Amino acid sequence: MSATKLILLEHVENLGEMGDVVTVKPGYARNFLLPQKKALRASKENVAYFEAQKKHLAAENEKRKKEAEKLAKKIEGLKVPLIRQASEGGQLYGSVNARDIADAINAESKASIQRNMVRLNQNFKSLGLFPVDIMVHPEVKVTVTINIARSLEEAQTQARTGQALVASETGQRGGTEEIQSEEALKQLLDEEGLEAQKARKAHEDEEQADEGERAEKSKERAAKKAKKPKKEESAADESEEGGE
Repeated sequence: MSATKLILLEHVENLGEMGDVVTVKPGYARNFLLPQKKALRASKENVAYFEAQKKHLAAENEKRKKEAEKLAKKIEGLKVPLIRQASEGGQLYGSVNARDIADAINAESKASIQRNMVRLNQNFKSLGLFPVDIMVHPEVKVTVTINIARSLEEAQTQARTGQALVASETGQRGGTEEIQSEEALKQLLDEEGLEAQKARKAHEDEEQADEGERAEKSKERAAKKAKKPKKEESAADESEEGGE
């Protein structure tokens, strides 16, 4: 089937700007551009219509763009919790799709995001934090973070640590990476937990120091005992020599 020629009525990502005449595959034109009113077939009549309405269409587009920019500021940088059931390994029992994300954003921000504004290559199927682009207008894109967790408490921990809460190799629930630094521990423990841990560490260090001191004293005593018989033996030898 031959390609389809269209005239764009607005900016279309990776395709062109308003007024551009483009050639696309028939399916793309039929299933997306034409029903979404993003383009017209590039017939002589439609080209003439566009030229006559060009100023009006540009003004309408600018108005929509300004409204979209206000909406973008409202949701920019938003972290949206999505509570789902999942296995200990972090795999969801189901998935999170564009409609779920739009509904969650609207619930969190009182915005009006449509499903088709959510740019999603594939559904999410695991716990974690994921950046998602939202096209609130063909020329206005904003990024939000989707925080998929088993509970609000876990979502808060994930937001704080930047890691999904999944089962580790030892079978205990923790971050996706082994905690190997004090900084990582600070992220996962609250202030009281940190203080308790520091106290335990100080106690352990003190016990180790005491044990080392006791070992040193024990060595000294052993050394003294080892020297004492030699002195007595030396005195006995001297006594015998005097007798002779």
